[in-house]
Formats: sequence, C-alpha cells, structure tokens
Amino acid sequence: MFIFKTIDDLREYLDDQKQKGKMIGFSPTLGALHEGHLSLIRKSAEHADINVASIFVNPTQFNDPEDLKKYPRTIEEDIVKLCSVDCDVLFMPEAAEVYPPDLDTPVELDFEGLDEVLEGAFRPGHFKGVAEVVKRLLDIVQPNFLIMGQKDFQHFTIIGHMIRELDLPVQLIVGETKREEDGLAMSSRNRRLTPDIRSRATILRKTLLHVKENIEKSNPIDLQESAIAALTMPDFKPEYFRIVDGYTLQPVTDFSKCDYAVAVTAVWAGDVRLIDNEILYKN
Repeated sequence: MFIFKTIDDLREYLDDQKQKGKMIGFSPTLGALHEGHLSLIRKSAEHADINVASIFVNPTQFNDPEDLKKYPRTIEEDIVKLCSVDCDVLFMPEAAEVYPPDLDTPVELDFEGLDEVLEGAFRPGHFKGVAEVVKRLLDIVQPNFLIMGQKDFQHFTIIGHMIRELDLPVQLIVGETKREEDGLAMSSRNRRLTPDIRSRATILRKTLLHVKENIEKSNPIDLQESAIAALTMPDFKPEYFRIVDGYTLQPVTDFSKCDYAVAVTAVWAGDVRLIDNEILYKN
C-alpha cells in the first residue's frame, strides 16, 4: 500500500494509473477504522482497479470542539487494517493541504432542506463541513467511484444530492451497515462506551427492527412514539427517532403515500452519541 501525504504525490501516482486505464475507487474516512470501513474497501474492489482510502479528521464537520478532541486517532492500527484488505493507496493529508489559505473551498449549494433536519437540526453546520470536505477530496482524488456506508444515511443522501446538482463525474456506491454480533452498528465511537452501557446499546437495533416488523400494523406517528419510549431508559436519551422519506428526509405520516421509508435515530448512550437507521421498504 502506498501512503501519500501531499496532493502532488497522490495525483502523480493516480494520474499514471488512469493513463493505464485503471478505474479508481475512493473511500473517505476519519480514521479509527473498524470492519465497517474495511467493508467499503472490499466494496470498492468490486468496481475499481485501484482502491483509495483517506484518513482525515476534518475539523469543519465537528460542531462540538470537545467531540473533535475525543475522536480516536489510531493511525498505526488503521494502516495495518487497510493492508489486510489490500487497499492500494492511503491519503493522509494535513489540514493545510486540504484547506490551503488561498483556495475557496466552501460548497455553495441549495441542499433543499436535506441538511436542516435530523442530524442537521442537532449539529448546526455539520453537513456544510461534510459537503465541503467530500467535494474537496473528490477534487483531489478524482475517482470513478465514491464508496460510502449506509449507517450515515443522511450523509450519503446529501452527498448524492451534491453530486447530481454539481454534475460531478463520479458514481456514488453505498455499502450496507456492518454490525457487531449483537446487532450494534459498528462505529469508532463504540469503544468509548462503558461495558454496562455497551451491553444495553443493542436497544437501538431492536427498536428499529420492531418498527420494521410493525409497519403494516401501525402508523408512522405511533411507531415513532413507541420507539422513543423504548429508547428512553437509564443512561439512554434519544435525541430523535423519525420515520422519513428516503429521498427527501421529510416525515412520513402515511405509509401508503410513501415509496421509500427509512427509520433513523440518534441516541445518547452515556456520554457517547450513537446513530443508526433501517430501511423499512423501498418500492
């Protein structure tokens, strides 16, 4: 695996590969890698000849400075894991490389409300930072395929919108959420959970599945209310549980009038914020 820290060195290598007719797949990450991230590299290999991952803890998408400080940095472990799945290239830039002072990097785009609901309502400015860094990394890597995970449903929905609106020459591919044996969605934040809270964090997955199993027996409003009640317990505080249209992220009030319904949630488990989702159906 080649490791590059500068744009010039990365582009020199990738331009050479493209001249040889190679297709490039790209998986952007914040590091602290787990099997969920590695599955995206494997997904990339199904479509591309050269698989590129980036590790960059992007300061512009952390609206809470303490969350940025706490985000785990495990670069040596990450490199070993990427090598284990035959990742071809790792891009590890410094912030000044991604955001040089003489370059205007913000993305000026109408997200049509996609960035204002769910995570956007609780993390102001988060998706502006996400769009900015993904657009910047796409400009740098210039891949044929962008690989993202389903766990961050709102992320890939917004990035897909950006790709279409800006007519970017890249295909978005979404890999399924990878889970621990007990169903908890894999996340770099899971390692911060205390053993007791970790053992009870399966409530997120159980609640999502309960909703999916009952969509023909109940309505979206009642299902949301019962889900909030189930997630409200000692050490657990739900920020939201919503059933939304998978295209617009707007609330679903009648399943018969929605072709693509998704249940999404964010829950504080102790001092760790967990997110998860479940596609209820897609017609």
